[in-house]
Order: sequence, then C-alpha cells, then structure tokens
Amino acid sequence: MKLALPNPSGPVFELTPAIREEGLSESRLSPRRRMLLPFHRGQEDLVQRMLNFMQPGTYIRAHQHPRDWASETLMVMSGCLGFVTFDSEGNVLTKHRLGVGDLVDIEARVWHSVFALAEDTIILEIKRGPFNEEDKVFADWSPEEFSAGASDYLDRLTNLVVESPGLDR
Repeated sequence: MKLALPNPSGPVFELTPAIREEGLSESRLSPRRRMLLPFHRGQEDLVQRMLNFMQPGTYIRAHQHPRDWASETLMVMSGCLGFVTFDSEGNVLTKHRLGVGDLVDIEARVWHSVFALAEDTIILEIKRGPFNEEDKVFADWSPEEFSAGASDYLDRLTNLVVESPGLDR
C-alpha cells in the first residue's frame, strides 16, 4: 500500500495546484484515506516537513513521541481536523476541532490522535529530524488501524469533537 508521495528535490519546493490535487486524489484512492507528502529533501534532514492529505474515515492511531526533543507542530491548511490528547490509560484529556489556520504544538510524550472531519483536509506537519522509527510509539489501548475496533473507536473520537459542547477549542 502506498503511504507517501516521493520527496521533492532541488532547493525550493512550491505547493502548486497540481501537487495539491495529486495529494488529495491519492488520499481519496488510498485505503487509509490519507497520503503523506514529505517535502524535506531526505530522511536525515534535521527538520522534517510534511503535508498530510486526509479524508474522513482516516484514523491515525493514538501515539506519542517519547524522545525529549520530539515535539510536533500541526497546522490545518484546508478542511477540518479532530485532535484529541489522552493520559497514559487512554482517558481523554483534551478534544479540539481545528479549522483552517488553526495550529497545535505538541511536546514530547503527549498521547494524541488526529483525524479528518471534512473532505480534502490538508495539514502541515513539522517535526525534528532525522527520521527514526523509534520516535513514534502507539498506545496499546488504541485499536490498530483497520482492526475490528478501529472504526468504532474513530466514531467515538469523532463524536467527541463534533457533538461535544465542552470542546476545548
């Protein structure tokens, strides 16, 4: 299964309408309902910059980044994003509905999950590099993507940010 578009090359990357449409089209076709476009030039880059093209129904399993320096910044460029943080047992700490221009910055070791609330949601994601697979730890209490419980869990999270009057944002 295709997870990402290729990294660009050259000294300047521009998000053109054609690249934007390619990312959105790929996200619509993907079984995961999302497609990543890393636009840093290599995995060893000290700043990892990515666009995540997302459709409703995508599920980014609750995870954290355990290293002291592993902060993450997300900004919504189009659409609408659900963002939820949890304690170590999986209890919801905060719930957010983020629209265009909204930004969250997440420190290391914060359990969180994100999911698209609108078609053609695009988020800008920035993390410190270089890339290391050990930097992402999934929560045992959060169902694996495509598992039997994932759809119900995503519905529960979505309802938290769509229907809740006590929204943190």
